[in-house]
Amino acid sequence: MIRWPAEGDGPTVPPLLRQDGPRVVGVGGGHGLAMVVAAASEYASQVTGIVTVADDGGSSGRLTTAMDILPPGDMRRGLLALSPSDSVVARLFDYRFADTDVAGHSLGNLILAALTDMLGDFESALAVAADLLGANGRILPVCTESLDLAALIDGEVVEGQAAIADLRGAITQLVLRPPSTINPEVVAAIDQADQIILGPGSLFTSVLSCLVVPGMVEVLEEAGGQLVYALNLVTQDGETWEMTGADHLRALVEFSGLLRGGTVLSNQIGMPVPERVDAVALCDEDDLPPGWSVTISDLADHEADWPQHDPTTLAKELEALAIDGRKRRPSSGMESNGGFFNPR
Repeated sequence: MIRWPAEGDGPTVPPLLRQDGPRVVGVGGGHGLAMVVAAASEYASQVTGIVTVADDGGSSGRLTTAMDILPPGDMRRGLLALSPSDSVVARLFDYRFADTDVAGHSLGNLILAALTDMLGDFESALAVAADLLGANGRILPVCTESLDLAALIDGEVVEGQAAIADLRGAITQLVLRPPSTINPEVVAAIDQADQIILGPGSLFTSVLSCLVVPGMVEVLEEAGGQLVYALNLVTQDGETWEMTGADHLRALVEFSGLLRGGTVLSNQIGMPVPERVDAVALCDEDDLPPGWSVTISDLADHEADWPQHDPTTLAKELEALAIDGRKRRPSSGMESNGGFFNPR
């Protein structure tokens, strides 16, 4: 039973971020982005999640079509990951209706839609929602307008993020429509970041749907922060069907056009997986694109019903990479951030 706050009860607030930690940016969507921003909260001084705006499935798709707003679902999930899960407000934002004309809608999505209508823009709605939830960081849409994702799969054009995610086949092209540009706040966040984490999450419909936004790769190329690709644990029965870990990395580089290298954070080889999916991993012997290296660890939550990262282990490995990245940076001319440095 929910205990509503009594008079005089103070708000539940998440733990304070570490003052001497790095400024961390996560890029993607869905459960993977939520996992990364929650993990980053364990060691960062600043956390920003950058989320795809091409989600056309479920509650988000219905609201985007009906109200001409950005798809709220992945952004709501990211805010919840940065908020105290036991608060009444968080449970309200996470509540999903089971029947009547609002069946399938998350109450948090509806609140974000209402705030957008009241305030006039979605980013103001996100900021107010973050305050309501006591979020320990920011969530930003990669663009300020909703976009449609299309893919060429086995030579056929497939329209829509939900359809692309569910279809098995070789994806050879991704297109976002209409033409758009990167959110200026995203540019600023990446420019200031000490660590930029791509994934985990749906490779094409979450991570790459952010990276193919015009201007995004150019910003990443110019950024001074460490680049990390958190590799998925397993394939998806759809968009990454039968893709190896090396296939994932090659697709990330080739579809985005990234020239700079980074570090792949990979689960160890040999993890048991359910039927219909395959384990995804890289090893030191894999043929990596220039400039890329691999860090391997046991990243899986072995108590979970379905393969997912263990948030504590993920946080420890990402923090270790951030510390290593700091050691490798030149110290002259850098602006201090409690021990971490940004060359901007």
